Amino acid sequence: MKALVTGSGGLIGSACVRALSQEGWEVVGVDNNARAWLFGPTATVQPVIEDLISSFPTYRHRHLDIRDRLAIRDLIATERPNFIVHCAAQPSHDKASAIPFDDFDINATGTLNLVASARDFVRESPFCFMSTNKVYGDRPNSIPMVERETRWEYAEHEEGITEDMSVDQCLHSLFGVSKLAADVLCQEYGRCRPVYFAGDA
Repeated sequence: MKALVTGSGGLIGSACVRALSQEGWEVVGVDNNARAWLFGPTATVQPVIEDLISSFPTYRHRHLDIRDRLAIRDLIATERPNFIVHCAAQPSHDKASAIPFDDFDINATGTLNLVASARDFVRESPFCFMSTNKVYGDRPNSIPMVERETRWEYAEHEEGITEDMSVDQCLHSLFGVSKLAADVLCQEYGRCRPVYFAGDA
């Protein structure tokens, strides 16, 4: 079985690579080390990538940008993964406000490139998208809280916030907006499986 993991050099992506590789999966990782560009040389994920390559013989790395639509289409058409885990993202609230176009292109358009390609070439393969609680904006702040012995907790949501919480009419960060767009894209493609037209590419 073959898995594709985007953002494979990041914290969550690399953990997914390790877990899948240890279970015997062949894993193709995608990471262009954008963290070094976004946050400076000390944020590089290159050592993590090199460790994955040396630790797991079944791991192969591809230095690709998920914004590159044709490269992503070619990758998925060629590799035909049985499972896709999408962890790649521009993760910073502060950075998003400084680079709004890059933020949206990475988080939303990059996700569109992946889900559209998955629909076209591996329609039956599960697609796991790593989202964020920031898609709810400041809506969780309206939930009543109760003070417990050591911390504050939600009064009515003991097990956390459910996915049916509204995302409308609340304050979002630009990061939250780009991730919400990606989240809704994944939901839409998962439900509707729209027919591909050549003009989409």
